[in-house]
Amino acid sequence: MNILITGAKGFIGKHLVKRLSKNHNVTEHEWGDQLPDLWHYKAVIHTGAISSTTYRDVEQILKQNYEYTKDLIQKATEVGCMIQYSSSASVYGPTEHFTEDGPLLPQSPYAWSKYLVDRWVNSNFFGAAVQGFRYFNVYGKGEEHKGNMMSPVSKFTKQAKETGTIKIFKGSENYLRDFVSVRDVCAIHEIMLEHKVKGIFNVGTGNPISFKTIAELIATKYNATIEEIDMPIEIRQQYQPFTKANLNNLRKHTDYKFMQLKTWLNQTK
Repeated sequence: MNILITGAKGFIGKHLVKRLSKNHNVTEHEWGDQLPDLWHYKAVIHTGAISSTTYRDVEQILKQNYEYTKDLIQKATEVGCMIQYSSSASVYGPTEHFTEDGPLLPQSPYAWSKYLVDRWVNSNFFGAAVQGFRYFNVYGKGEEHKGNMMSPVSKFTKQAKETGTIKIFKGSENYLRDFVSVRDVCAIHEIMLEHKVKGIFNVGTGNPISFKTIAELIATKYNATIEEIDMPIEIRQQYQPFTKANLNNLRKHTDYKFMQLKTWLNQTK
């Protein structure tokens, strides 16, 4: 299958290119003012976006994350090309239902941009399959370029290796998130390429784990200590206290078994 992947230099994009290139013809494309020519592709996987949850240039976020994504989806479906795009569990905000058709409470410009795309997709009919994947907290190797936006898994591991001390926010035992490996995210993309269906799908394990537990697992592995610090004021309002993927929608199409974080840590050097 001829597949175009946008955002191929990003964390998830790089892993997708590596995985899908084994069985498909993959072309990489980076974001720009011009939309790519899609006539020669059977599928587009759109991962390109401003992914920082603390980025505050709303105009730029809407232009790149919302308007460009909408235009790309429209162009793909006009030529009969299925398209998968990256959404985010951040659209749920402080809700606790985590079902794709439930109410949403986005708390940041980034989350709003993803919400607007999902809302637009749900309210339109397309001539080809459009699939949105609401990633929960994705982690894995190759996050270094993300800086402070690295997943806690990679951030804590880096701290443990380099300084011997992992820094967590006070009360981290009360913050539970659904962490999913980038390997599993890529597997879901590949599996769903075979299902020509439209929909929004949660991509997570369905098993949340606290930030403190993650820190303890990594501290034990690398013989590190844990230090509690205050949460920065600028992220307190948008900080999700709990996420747990409801997988009922995804399970209609695959029974894929997600790797648990503890297993991944045990298998990673």
